[in-house]
Amino acid sequence: MKKILDITTWPRKAHYEFFKQFEEPFFGVCVSVDCTKAYHTAKEQGHSFFLWYLHKSLAAANAIAPFRYRIIDDIIYEYEVVHASPTINRPDGTFGFAYMDYHPQFTDFATAAQLEIDQVQATTGLIPANSGENVIHYSSMPWIDFTSLSHARSFSFKDCIPKISFGKMKEVHGKKVMSVSIHVHHGLMDGYHVGQFIDHFQQLLNA
Repeated sequence: MKKILDITTWPRKAHYEFFKQFEEPFFGVCVSVDCTKAYHTAKEQGHSFFLWYLHKSLAAANAIAPFRYRIIDDIIYEYEVVHASPTINRPDGTFGFAYMDYHPQFTDFATAAQLEIDQVQATTGLIPANSGENVIHYSSMPWIDFTSLSHARSFSFKDCIPKISFGKMKEVHGKKVMSVSIHVHHGLMDGYHVGQFIDHFQQLLNA
């Protein structure tokens, strides 16, 4: 379910009208998150760490309204909930696209998500997810401890969907840390909102 955002009273109206004209309206940041508690909790409970942090990230994105804004036919909509469209790595080194519904309860999310992972890993090709607009585009590169990241983009295709990527987890001074890249449409949000997402994501990882 979605509703139209009334930009006539929106404080960011001028910002939106400015950045929507750009050929590349996305901006991105890379940060490190402390996933020590999250990793140990997931492993102690017998859960996939990937699904654990993916769920926490999706919960954080749903909690920050601009991450649920989408531009469709020059109208901004706010979705009630957004879901995950992640890349799923295969043993042969390729990946496929997947779609995973968001559920507030991790066990509900993980059960359905694992079925999707199994399906993608049992096939070949990209398998377009046909997931629509109300998703976050996710990718994981557990082999790379990146400090910056760019995305392949077709500028002829108008895109406004947030893109979140996870890197390699490593040990730093006894803590497990992981690089995270967040790319978002500047017409829909600013660094302030990305900062809110990062803080909330970290809180959920620590919970």
